[in-house]
Amino acid sequence: MRIPLTAHGIRELLLFGGGFLAISIALIPIAPWASPVFFLLFLFVLSFFRDPDRSSDAGPDTAISPADGKVTDIEEVDEPYFLNGKALRIGIFLSVFNVHVNRAPIAGKVTGVRYLPGKFLDARDPQCIIQNEANLVGFSGERGPFAVRQISGLIARKIVCPLAEGEELERGRRMGMIKFGSRTELLVPVGADVEVLVKIGDKVLGGKTQLLRYRS
Repeated sequence: MRIPLTAHGIRELLLFGGGFLAISIALIPIAPWASPVFFLLFLFVLSFFRDPDRSSDAGPDTAISPADGKVTDIEEVDEPYFLNGKALRIGIFLSVFNVHVNRAPIAGKVTGVRYLPGKFLDARDPQCIIQNEANLVGFSGERGPFAVRQISGLIARKIVCPLAEGEELERGRRMGMIKFGSRTELLVPVGADVEVLVKIGDKVLGGKTQLLRYRS
């Protein structure tokens, strides 16, 4: 049976999770009032690196969410790296309590992975979209190109993305994570004939919630 924890968090699970658990146990005989605090920290570390299996009953013409969180913006932006022009962006904010494993929203082939250095502003700050460190993954799918951008935050300072150019991904496949609070975006060309299925403020589940549907 699969343990629902991501392999990307093994170091933190052993170092922080194991440390908090050991301290909690050690405090039981000498400071029982403090032991629960460290046990709760142990549970938080486990919770942050959880990686549940997900599936979606969406049709093949539908893009699913690349991350858990809340939709914060749906707008047109410039995307010069992989889409070469205007793109429709659906931005998702992930709190420290969300699952942080990212998933492919649409089946496709990786056309490139581009690291973008930057700052570590709070992921809720509108300027983080422009200024923060990010990782952009370009894809080629049956309905055309699309991209997923992973953005760091004030606490999230480690973007994990083991993908390589030419790799084929099925929709919903795990594609990395951002550690400790972050933002993930789906970008499709403005010329794509799509219907957006979510609105700002909606809560979404990575690998499950339908974000948009191709109409033609």
